[in-house]
Amino acid sequence: MLVSLKYAGRSQLVSVPGGSQILRLAPNVARPAVAFDAVLKEPVAFREAMSCLQKLLTNKPLANAQSTRDDETWKQRQREQEFPLRQTIAESSRELALASQSHMASPDQQQKQDQPQEHDQARQRYWKARAQLSARLRQDDATLWRQVLPFDPLLTVADDSVFIECFSADESSYGCLSLDRGSCFTAPDSAECGTTNTDCSSDLFHSLQSLRTYRELRFVVGSALDSSVPADHAAVREEKIQPPSDWLRGFVELQAAMALPMKKVSLDLATVYSLLAWMSRHREKSAPRAVRFELQDGQSPRLTLEPFNIRIESSGTRYHGTSADSVRIWGRRQLLSLARLLPLATQIDVYLTGSGLPSFWVVQMGRMRMTLGLSGWTSSAWTRGTAIRMLFPPSDPDPAKVAAAAEFLSTQRSLALDSVAGHLKSSPSVAAAVMNQLALQGQTFFDLDAGVFRWRPILRVALIDRELGTPHAETQAGCQLAARGVVKIETRQEAPQGGLVVAGKAENQSCEVALDGDGIVRKGKCRCSWHVRFGIRQGPCRHLQALRNHACITTHDPGKDWYQQRLAWSR
Repeated sequence: MLVSLKYAGRSQLVSVPGGSQILRLAPNVARPAVAFDAVLKEPVAFREAMSCLQKLLTNKPLANAQSTRDDETWKQRQREQEFPLRQTIAESSRELALASQSHMASPDQQQKQDQPQEHDQARQRYWKARAQLSARLRQDDATLWRQVLPFDPLLTVADDSVFIECFSADESSYGCLSLDRGSCFTAPDSAECGTTNTDCSSDLFHSLQSLRTYRELRFVVGSALDSSVPADHAAVREEKIQPPSDWLRGFVELQAAMALPMKKVSLDLATVYSLLAWMSRHREKSAPRAVRFELQDGQSPRLTLEPFNIRIESSGTRYHGTSADSVRIWGRRQLLSLARLLPLATQIDVYLTGSGLPSFWVVQMGRMRMTLGLSGWTSSAWTRGTAIRMLFPPSDPDPAKVAAAAEFLSTQRSLALDSVAGHLKSSPSVAAAVMNQLALQGQTFFDLDAGVFRWRPILRVALIDRELGTPHAETQAGCQLAARGVVKIETRQEAPQGGLVVAGKAENQSCEVALDGDGIVRKGKCRCSWHVRFGIRQGPCRHLQALRNHACITTHDPGKDWYQQRLAWSR
C-alpha cells in the first residue's frame, strides 16, 4: 500500500539570539494535527537518546551464518567451474602466440564464439554483482536517506508523555523514547494530543550533537504555520512510500508481543557494562550467538554469552519467580546501541517473552526512558518464521468487541487491561485477545513502564492482512500444527556447538530435524510432498517447522486458557 507523507518543511535545530535553541519537528500534515511546545529540561540526555534511535534507524542487515556459508559455497563452486575455462584460455593464448603466422581463430575458438551460453552466464554474473554494489552504495549515500528508512519515526503526544518510536529497516530492533511531560518539560505553551510521522534526516541527527546543558532547548512539534497550510498546498513537500509488508508485519507482531505477560529481570549497570564491553571486543564465528538468562528465585540473575560461555552475574539485583528457568535470546549485537545511555542510566529492566522470542530492554534515565526491543530475527529469512504467533490467542476475537475497544481506547487514549475488560464486560483473557488484535492492526501499543495500552495508529487506517501480506503457507501451517497439540517428540539429542537433533511425529507424519545453536534448521527428513520436492531449499516443510517450534519454544495446552498460561509462566 502507498503511504502519503506531507511536510510543510524540514525538521531542524535552530539557534536563536540569547544562546538558546529550538528543535522544530515537522509533522505529517496529511494526518490529524499534533502540536507540542515546551522547554526540555535535560537536553544532553535527550541528545544521547536520539543518538541511540539514529543507530537503530540506520542499522544495516548483517549476513547471518547461513548466508555466509552459502556465499563461500558459491565462491568455491565458481572457482571449480572457472579453473578449466581459465586453463583452456591460457593454452589457447599460448598457441596463438606461438603461431604468429596465423591471425585467424582456431576452429575450437570459433565454435565457442558461436555458442553464446557461457557469455550470457558471465554477463548475468556481472550485472548481479553490479546491482549488489549499487544497493550498498545507496545505503551509504546520505542523499538517499529514504533507502534506509522504510517509514519515518512515529511521534505521539499523550496526556502524560511524549513518545518517539522507530523500527529498524532490517526488522531486528525497535526503539521507543518516552519523555514524561510533567518532569521532562516545563508547562507547555500549547499541546494537541495525537500521533503523526515526523520528518527526520541525517543532518537533523548530526545537529543534535550540539545540544548542551547550558543552552536552553525548546521542543516544538508542529506550529500554527503547519496547521494553516493545506495538505495540497504547493509549498508542502510530499513523498509517497510503500512500506514493505514484511517490515509492517514485523513491527505489529513486535508491538503485540509487548502486551504479553513477560518475565521481568532487573540488571545492575555493571552487568550491562561488562556485557557490552565483551561484545565490542569479541566477535563470534560460530553458533550459538545467544545470551542465556539463568533465573532462580531469590538469587542474582546470571547471563551467559554463547558460544564463549562467559558468565556475568548481576550481583546487585535479585530475581523473584515461582520456579527456576533458563531463557535464551538472540539479536544481542543491537544492544551495543545502548552504550551511550549507560552513563545516564539509573536502572535497566529486561522483559523476556521466552527462548528464541523477542525481548525488551528498558533503560531508565531519570525523567526519560528508552525501550529497546530485540526481535530475534532479521528480514528476508524464512527461518524466523512466525513462531511468536504461537503465543497469541488461538482464535480471533469477536469483531464487535474489537470495534468497541478501539472506539473506547481512542477516546480515553490510555487504558489498563482491567479497564478494557470492565468496559467489554469480558474476562481478562478475552480483553487481552482484543487488545492483541488491535496491536496487530497497528492501532495500539503497550507502555511497559506505565502498564497501560495507548492509542497510537501507525497509519491513518487500521492495517488488514492484505496490506501485511500473508506468511509462508508452510510456516503458517506449521504453527497451526504446534498450536493444535498434534506434535510429539520421540527422541531429543544434543549436537555439537549447541545444536539439537529432534525426531518425532507431526500430524502422524514421521520426521526428523537438525538444528544449529541458533535454532535454525540445517537438515531434515520428512516424506511429505513439500520436502520430497524442495527439501529445505525453499524453507522446511510444515512438519519440520512444527517439530522445531515444539522443541525450542514453550507451547501451551490448547485446552487451557492461553492468557492464564502466559501469566503463570511470567510469574
